[in-house]
Amino acid sequence: MGEEKMNVLFIAADDMNCDLEVYGNSQVKTPNLKRLAAMGMRFDNAHCQQPLCGPSRASLMTGLRPDTLNLHTLKHELRLKNPDVVTLGQLFKNNGYFSYRSGKIYHYGNPSMIGTDANDDPATWTERSNPAGIDKTRESEIINFGPNKGLGISMAVWDPISTDEEHTDGMVASDVIAQIEKHKDKPFFLAAGFFNPHCPYVAPKKYFDMYPLEEITIPDLDEAKKDLEDVPPMAYMRDSRNWPYYFPNITVAEARRCKQAYYACNTFIDAQIGRLLDALEKHDLMKKTIIVFWSDHGYFLGEKGLWYKRKAFERSTRMPMLIAAPGFTRGKASPKPVELLDLYPTLADLCGLEAPKNLEGASLRPLLRDPSDPRWKKPAVTQIWHRHNAWGYSLRTERYRYTEWLQGKAGRELYDHSVDREEVTNLAEKPEHQNLVAELSSQLKPFFKLPRAKRIAPPKKKK
Repeated sequence: MGEEKMNVLFIAADDMNCDLEVYGNSQVKTPNLKRLAAMGMRFDNAHCQQPLCGPSRASLMTGLRPDTLNLHTLKHELRLKNPDVVTLGQLFKNNGYFSYRSGKIYHYGNPSMIGTDANDDPATWTERSNPAGIDKTRESEIINFGPNKGLGISMAVWDPISTDEEHTDGMVASDVIAQIEKHKDKPFFLAAGFFNPHCPYVAPKKYFDMYPLEEITIPDLDEAKKDLEDVPPMAYMRDSRNWPYYFPNITVAEARRCKQAYYACNTFIDAQIGRLLDALEKHDLMKKTIIVFWSDHGYFLGEKGLWYKRKAFERSTRMPMLIAAPGFTRGKASPKPVELLDLYPTLADLCGLEAPKNLEGASLRPLLRDPSDPRWKKPAVTQIWHRHNAWGYSLRTERYRYTEWLQGKAGRELYDHSVDREEVTNLAEKPEHQNLVAELSSQLKPFFKLPRAKRIAPPKKKK
């Protein structure tokens, strides 16, 4: 790539699943993500390390698994437990880049922490910005269907007549565009951290109007309940008490309104991505900028009667991931299993930077050359941690998903994605699949590194 340093535009969404036009769902309009995919590689089998914002983002930004970091919750503990870790943005900053963040890259409570530094890591950035739009300043106008008063995990919507730039995510895009213009003549690592489509689902009304409610469908609940009959209870334990839709007494009509709002938020984010791409084109930076788009994990929208994340099913672990790197393959999709923690070594590799030796991902350079490179054998591994006696690990190969709860003591799951993309039929207990179960269990075993303190009961509090 020559001696000139490559720039990086690092774009993040929050809780975005693959219900997107760019991933084959024609209902959810994403023309700018399609534009980005045409410029580079779409990863069709990309997975997070833990489907919870805090651990997933910390893992991505350090290139280390949640077990290695000893981070499995939303607590602000990255530097407390890992004081010497060199983060992705920090690596670029240390190598002469202008490293900048606007919005959510590390964990932020949404909307409670919008406008603050939240769980951010100051060492990662040269400068940072924390805009707050009407989704924060007028949050009392948000309609909450659930019994809870908080909005951080909620079935809540709002569609104000408003401009994009009145919202936090529109402001994030404007902030990053300003930095592109300001630093166009020197190397930059610019991170645009969008808060949508994380609940509460808030976007300008014009995006809601693109999704008429009569066109929004929700999976049949009788069929959804059948989907869970052969699944270990631990796989959906957080959702079982108030099934369906996590909260008690949420109606199908209310769930449809939330799904409509979620889709509106996705298209709103897509429009902000278009603004960022336009800014690069305006300043003739496309040929020397690597563009990455990612979400921190997937999301349920009523499938199996479930909502949100924190599950080991495909809909929770899989998320969109696109990379457009000048000089590499354009307009192709890779079926190979990849992980969010592969982004750190990939960007270091493509930009010629010496990455820390202990990174646990792998550079995606081979797949950016050949999306079906037969030499790529690495699986994707996701973990779930609820408490000391409720956790599991899930392994995704090109064809199968295999999951163990408490190392198999609380159940196993096996799904064949060549015929069962929605993971309806659990094959783990079928006699004809026991050799395959044993093989996949052997592959998964080296990833069991949960710290002992997370596997034993905490001391009882004195009364």
